[in-house]
Amino acid sequence: MKKFIGRVDNLVHDSAQGLVLAHQDMLALSVDPLFVHRRHPKQGRVAIVSGGGSGHEPLHVGYVGTGMLDAACPGQVFTAPHPDQIVAAARHVDAGQGVILIVKNYPGDRLNFDMASEMLPVEHAIVLVDDDVAVDHSTHATGRRGIAGTVIVEKMVGAAAEAGASLTQCQAIGQRVNACTASMGVAFSSCVVPDAAAKTFEIGPGEMEIGVGIHGEPGRYRRNVMPAEDIVSLLLDSILKDLSLTAAREVLLHVNGFGGTAQIELHLLNKLATLALAERGLQVKRWLVGNNTTSLEMAGASLTVTALDDELTSLWDAQVVTPTLRW
Repeated sequence: MKKFIGRVDNLVHDSAQGLVLAHQDMLALSVDPLFVHRRHPKQGRVAIVSGGGSGHEPLHVGYVGTGMLDAACPGQVFTAPHPDQIVAAARHVDAGQGVILIVKNYPGDRLNFDMASEMLPVEHAIVLVDDDVAVDHSTHATGRRGIAGTVIVEKMVGAAAEAGASLTQCQAIGQRVNACTASMGVAFSSCVVPDAAAKTFEIGPGEMEIGVGIHGEPGRYRRNVMPAEDIVSLLLDSILKDLSLTAAREVLLHVNGFGGTAQIELHLLNKLATLALAERGLQVKRWLVGNNTTSLEMAGASLTVTALDDELTSLWDAQVVTPTLRW
């Protein structure tokens, strides 16, 4: 696998610098410790900080800006950011109303964010994201993983903070969004972690992994490749079983690419998933389609469904201006 890399050890720093250079109107960079933050911080509002291993871009650094994150801490590829990064970022963006830490439910992320929480001298609260229905709460000690639903949580909590919600209110909104969000993914290939220079798993040309995570790990089980309609149905079966939504419920549908799937295929999946949800009695009212939570160059996609109500729809529709999302 060929990659555009100078020095592997400098990849994350160099990439963060390149992102900020391309968006100097809205972003600034702390080099040591490394984090990306708003160039023009908001005042008198709750601040939102997130982060995680690199390799998932645009998550999280691509969502720093108005109506979303105040700062994002990128760790090394598929490695949680250091507590010092998180503490420095939170202290930098704190505007006197406290800081929300949005954390994906992986052992490394939880450990380092928990350590940062103990070190933080400012008022703060944690929102844990665990939307991946491929992992059962009851059979895994760490519970379900946080995957593409993280973007939905970050957007809605960010909108609430921008509108002046309190620290407690922002945390409650984040927990509510997470509770009504479920995701599941499928991959046709593995990815290649730069410093390993090898595929994370082997898979045949006619096979697919069902229930993959976003760190290059294999899925819950393997099957022969099926038509797109059948893949959509397979993923939605698990998602809707988890959410247990009533008929006619309005939902947000997020079709997420893992980095190596063309946009034309993602929009095909969006059509198929929208029709499949309608056949199951649900109304898709909002959509997000694109490579938003990636796994380097992995070929594949995930579906995320979030149950909406008037408040959550309003938070989703609120203005957002980041390198990746703008409306």
